[in-house]
Amino acid sequence: MEPTQHTPGAPVRSGIPEHGRVPKYYAVKARIAELITELGEGGLLPTERDLALRYEVARETVRQALRELLLEGRLRRHGRGTVVAGPKLEQPLALASYTEGVRRQGRRPGRNLIGLDTFPCPPDLAPSIGAEPGEPVWHLERVLLADDERVGLESTYVRVARVPHLDADFEPDSSFYGYLRERLGIAFGDADEKLETVLATPREALLIGTPPALPMLLIHRFSRDQDGRPLERVRSLYRGDRFSFTTHLSP
Repeated sequence: MEPTQHTPGAPVRSGIPEHGRVPKYYAVKARIAELITELGEGGLLPTERDLALRYEVARETVRQALRELLLEGRLRRHGRGTVVAGPKLEQPLALASYTEGVRRQGRRPGRNLIGLDTFPCPPDLAPSIGAEPGEPVWHLERVLLADDERVGLESTYVRVARVPHLDADFEPDSSFYGYLRERLGIAFGDADEKLETVLATPREALLIGTPPALPMLLIHRFSRDQDGRPLERVRSLYRGDRFSFTTHLSP
């Protein structure tokens, strides 16, 4: 058997099974992907009806192909139409803020405040932020923006004792890491992160502006300061169609 030609980084054999039988929707998806390349970012895709006529298939077949392309982030809804999406945001898996990661790609970061409140620290949260059970803890919840597009949701937990004036001298749309570093002289030492895929809850989907069935990338971060003391716990939810994550590995 001759070696199969394929593009590095792409699905082997373009995703076609060895037996050669390709689902009809997948063949249509491949042709729409070619159309996406021709149209370019922001290009308006023909309607489902027009695509069904063009490719001589049922509208449900076109609909299934479009669903996958939307989930992959190749397309996005715009009003009542569908347009070609831009490239995904690449967020490094590193001890840096969301603000820094988005700015490096020439996008404008932002955040909308959902809530900033305090509550008694529960026992299961206490060790990860260096708190005693029952002591006051801040919960900072914000929607993440990139060029005014809602792309994620972030919850930060930190002891009130570490940042006592968070409600008074912190700008909610700015970088929390920048605030700690520049206003309080707190530097980060290291962190542990766990990455998994989840579906958003109905509340989360409403805040981010996505369908509940859209896959999300969830990151749990446990950070320590320069002295090795637990500092914060962060739960960050990112849209799977708008984000990819990168890291550098070494021996």
